[in-house]
Amino acid sequence: MTLIARLIAAAALAASSLAFAADTTPAASPANDRLAPARAEIQANRWIAAIDELKKVNDTGSADWNNLMGYSHRKAKTPDYAAAERYYDEALRIDAKHRGALEYSGELYLVKGDLAKAEERLSRLDKACFLPCEEYADLKKAVARFKANGNRYVAE
Repeated sequence: MTLIARLIAAAALAASSLAFAADTTPAASPANDRLAPARAEIQANRWIAAIDELKKVNDTGSADWNNLMGYSHRKAKTPDYAAAERYYDEALRIDAKHRGALEYSGELYLVKGDLAKAEERLSRLDKACFLPCEEYADLKKAVARFKANGNRYVAE
């Protein structure tokens, strides 16, 4: 396989794994995916149910688990930004290049009004993405919206 063919295959694989943006490394087989019930609750915007499902799994050593926990806490009807930040930070301690945690923690920093930290996450995402990636593009747009709105967070 030529280098170009490998790059195209890698891009296609990356694009297919981005169908669910909150998580960058879903299991190859949904039947073996312990996080599938939580992912289903997240897709249905049932944040507390997602947190409950994640607690059942209790895979605190997983960057994906921590990222989904942070995402659910951030998106909940009554968000817990401190908990979200702790979970994102733990995901990044486990996997410093976890694209989901980098994007979502950057968005969290925008919500909190911390442009410098959001831009730091954007810079890390730029390095973590082998090819252009959705997480980088999404956070870049969020930073631009933040700046265009007088340094205030604006949801997409």
